[in-house]
Amino acid sequence: VQLQASGGGVVQAGGSLRLSCAVSGGTFSNYAMGWFRQAPGKERDFVAAITWSGSSTKYADSVKGRFTISRDNVKNMVYLQMNSLKPEDTAVYYCAAGPPLRYVTGRYDYWGQGTQVTVSS
Repeated sequence: VQLQASGGGVVQAGGSLRLSCAVSGGTFSNYAMGWFRQAPGKERDFVAAITWSGSSTKYADSVKGRFTISRDNVKNMVYLQMNSLKPEDTAVYYCAAGPPLRYVTGRYDYWGQGTQVTVSS
């Protein structure tokens, strides 16, 4: 299973970005999907997750109400719409995939390479 994240960039505070993650190999519609981020000098943190069907989502408190995770099981894609961005959202963002139970455990099996998001003040 391979994951390719894209869509990062530099944006001013208050702006928006949409990250995309293309998944190949395996059966995408069977996977729970997650987004994580890692800021310089910090541990990788959970951002958002979505079940295999898209029926349930969950978010870190720091992004709730600003970020939206979604998926397209036809295109084998997962997205992270990020609005009202803040400088503290600056990080490398990673997408992750795993069997359905990973939505609960957060311990995903497959990871993408990451895409840099920089929010300027």
